[in-house]
Amino acid sequence: MISRIARTAGFTGLLAALLLTLLQSFWVAPLILQAETYETAAPAVAEHEHEAGAAEGHHHDAEAWSPEDGWQRVLSTTGGNLVVAVGFALLLAAMYSLRSPARVTTGALWGLGGFAVFCLAPNLGLPPELPGTAAADLAQRQLWWVGTAAATATGLALIAFAGNRALKVVGAVLLVVPHVIGAPQPEVHESLAPEALESQFIAASLLTNAAFWLALGLISAWLFRRQAA
Repeated sequence: MISRIARTAGFTGLLAALLLTLLQSFWVAPLILQAETYETAAPAVAEHEHEAGAAEGHHHDAEAWSPEDGWQRVLSTTGGNLVVAVGFALLLAAMYSLRSPARVTTGALWGLGGFAVFCLAPNLGLPPELPGTAAADLAQRQLWWVGTAAATATGLALIAFAGNRALKVVGAVLLVVPHVIGAPQPEVHESLAPEALESQFIAASLLTNAAFWLALGLISAWLFRRQAA
């Protein structure tokens, strides 16, 4: 069973990661590059001023590396997508070992569930951000994201699998609670990129992730059933 889960996750993660990278390269990445032009073109508001005694301890690393546009960025994006895709595929394959998909299309439902848990629900409060966008404290955003994903996963599981109507109601409540609490927001909402570009980026991110999760669900279900046969 462990070997079956590993093979399913490995092949599924590879194919889904390649699909996601392809969609991002043609749709999402150009929007990020366009936003970066606004960020680099923004006038410097203030310069660093150091007193003689305070100069030490503040160090700019001239050798800090970041991928350049072109093959370096595509390669680093592919590597990151591969790690994430294999991890999510492992999660799906483990779920299949507990509840085997009756047909390949059942994998699409699992994929849509994953999309709702890890993308749609968190993005309702914390939408994808372009470079140069003001954001709230990182630790607070991470805490809200994890709590929202956990509450959404539990809520969907109760609605789908619980036999008790009261538990289904609890599941529905869990779906709403994180959004009633609200995601942490910056004191001032501002972005260097135009609002139209932000809207395009949010839509592109959601749609590419939806395609990614559908591919994860369908491919993993097909491979899991094929190995079982």
